[in-house]
Amino acid sequence: MPRASGLVLPLSDSVIPVQAQPTTRSQDEPWHEARLLPTIGIRGQEEQEKRATSALLAVMRAVPEFGRSLLSEVGAPRGRISTYSEVRLADVDGKVSIPDGAIVVEWGKKVWTALLEVKTGTAELAEEQITRYIDLARANGFDAVLTLSNQLTAAAEESPVRVSKAKLKKVELRHLSWWAVITEAVVQHRHRGVSDPDQAWILGELIAYLDHEGSGASGFEDMGSEWVGVRDAARNQTLRAADPQARAVAERWEQLLGYVALGLGQDLGGEVSVTRRRNQPKDERMTELVHALAQHGTLSGGLRVPNAVGPIVVDADLRARRVTTSVRLAAPADKRARGRIGWLLRQLKHARQGSVSRWPSPTLLKRPPACSPKLTRIPACCCRPKIRNANRASSRLPCRGPWVRSEVEAADHLSGTPASRRLASTAISSRNSTPGSLKRPNFPNKRTRPR
Repeated sequence: MPRASGLVLPLSDSVIPVQAQPTTRSQDEPWHEARLLPTIGIRGQEEQEKRATSALLAVMRAVPEFGRSLLSEVGAPRGRISTYSEVRLADVDGKVSIPDGAIVVEWGKKVWTALLEVKTGTAELAEEQITRYIDLARANGFDAVLTLSNQLTAAAEESPVRVSKAKLKKVELRHLSWWAVITEAVVQHRHRGVSDPDQAWILGELIAYLDHEGSGASGFEDMGSEWVGVRDAARNQTLRAADPQARAVAERWEQLLGYVALGLGQDLGGEVSVTRRRNQPKDERMTELVHALAQHGTLSGGLRVPNAVGPIVVDADLRARRVTTSVRLAAPADKRARGRIGWLLRQLKHARQGSVSRWPSPTLLKRPPACSPKLTRIPACCCRPKIRNANRASSRLPCRGPWVRSEVEAADHLSGTPASRRLASTAISSRNSTPGSLKRPNFPNKRTRPR
């Protein structure tokens, strides 16, 4: 069978060609897999935004399952999706504007339309531009304006820019982050699944494109330029709630919690959300975070994970330089104390080895703390008063009394009199006692032993 360029040439129709195995491939020069959406040759912010917008809109139309799940977060109905890029629209004054894209959803005889404005990289949404697009959408009969950037928000209803509520009576303003788009694509591709294999491959190509740093789509980067100053002021207890830098750090903290929640959602395949009070406005949340940061030097939040026993509480103590995560677990109310403890221990039975620490340790229950080596335990028989005609069974108590730091303190406890007023005959002899031992204190004779 002849060979040419590493390929097996079939001599008849019954022969199936095998996979090409070129002999010129070097181990030091790996081959790059061909991509449907390449990131090579992106030049500048404008071209980056055009490629990302076109890629996302095309995949939303080609993979309806992904497009519908993504648009459901911004309040769009389920229907047939059509997408367009760089549409030209004129406002009431005849001035032409070119938004990055437009989305049309048709179901029955009804139509839902939205304008799309996209930012990539470190570019942020401008209030003037978004306000102009809202007026443009109202003049042309659009239902919503959708913004997309790397800025994370608590919900799609919250926008990174401030817009007058009077302009939002007929047009809705919704926002999505690129990290939320990536999360929805990963969950749909990896966990929910796509019915058509070709559509699944196309969605995987979009994930590969957005995951590349050249696409300009990313998640949370850092705590901002104000972080170092606010952190040091919180440690020194000089931070004030009125400082604008504190609010900027509080907003970054909320973005960090949202970023972690979306990351957990990618791994678990479920909707992980940040715990908040229902219908609590953003300004109220920021005020609470800023006051806690100024007064206690802490930033806190919670994550609600599907099928978990409770929300995960995250506390960042800037003064102690410590981050703590915890979960509060409520024991059954129909059991007593012993039953509750047993139920809790049974929950830890199948925990991973090394992930559970026992506190207090058994040694702490029997011996004094290691930081206090000079403690001595007084026998309980010396502390218990003598009761005549007492039941023998009740007098058989364990010979265990309180811990004392010195023999002088032991004598004070036994006699009930301070050392300055105590008679010398009731002092405890130190001839046979050693500091730090856990032995019973020695007394000179039986007559001076307190009852």
